[in-house]
Amino acid sequence: MSSNGKPNPQPPAAAAATNGAGAGGPPKMYQRPIYRPQGPAKSRRGGGGRSSCRFSCCCCFFWAVLVILLLALVAAVAGGAFYLLYRPHRPAFTLSVARVNKLSLSSSATAPALTDSIDFTLTAKNPNKKLVYLYDDFTVTAATAANAVPLGEATVPGFSHEANNITVIKATVSASALGVDPTAASSDIKKSGSFAITLDLETKAGVKVGGLRTKKIGIQVHCDGIKVAAPAPAPTKKGVKKLTAAKAPAKSPAVVEAPSPSTAVDDATTTPPAATTVARVCQVRIRVKIWKWTF
Repeated sequence: MSSNGKPNPQPPAAAAATNGAGAGGPPKMYQRPIYRPQGPAKSRRGGGGRSSCRFSCCCCFFWAVLVILLLALVAAVAGGAFYLLYRPHRPAFTLSVARVNKLSLSSSATAPALTDSIDFTLTAKNPNKKLVYLYDDFTVTAATAANAVPLGEATVPGFSHEANNITVIKATVSASALGVDPTAASSDIKKSGSFAITLDLETKAGVKVGGLRTKKIGIQVHCDGIKVAAPAPAPTKKGVKKLTAAKAPAKSPAVVEAPSPSTAVDDATTTPPAATTVARVCQVRIRVKIWKWTF
């Protein structure tokens, strides 16, 4: 009992036990409530997770852009220092001579065959004072300028192009019974007179600076505006005999035994082809291959 004379209230469990005991039943056990974990409390607005994700993405993008800019800055500084130190220049290629040794095109209207042989002479100049160019084997191809009718191909061995050096490159582009388009071939290839052709050299080139060598990349040397002419047909021996009989006077054995200059020229079995001196400056292009495409 309390100080004011009132009885103290009993706890619910004790009261229930007392009631049960007083009622004659068994005492009841106290059961502790089962703990059930709850999930994280959701935001009232529902935007807390999204804002955190956006903040992380913005941070990643910012750092990626910053790293790219730093790499670009370092590359620009290194490139500028290399240029100021070595003053690099591209190699220069000049086509000096083009000569058609043989040119034959069959008269088939549906599938003409081309047989030819063309000599080319080029000069390669390295204008650099400290850079050495390293060339792989060259693949040389020629074609007509108008409709790109192929005239054949050739291979030139690669070489090391030293600084301040001029190297002469000679190649013979040829084809044997090469099938060509009848319309384009009849329009571009002329057996008499001159016609325009193009010349391409493709290879891989690297740079050597002291003991350092760079990775080789593809380059193309393109020469256009080349005018060539087919060789003149050789005269027949029948014409030579007629010319000799007409030129030789009667009853003059000395003249008959000693042929005249015109007879000696006509007696030649072949006419040497005329070389075309062109002196064309060729273009040097960088060829970059990305998967299936070449730029």
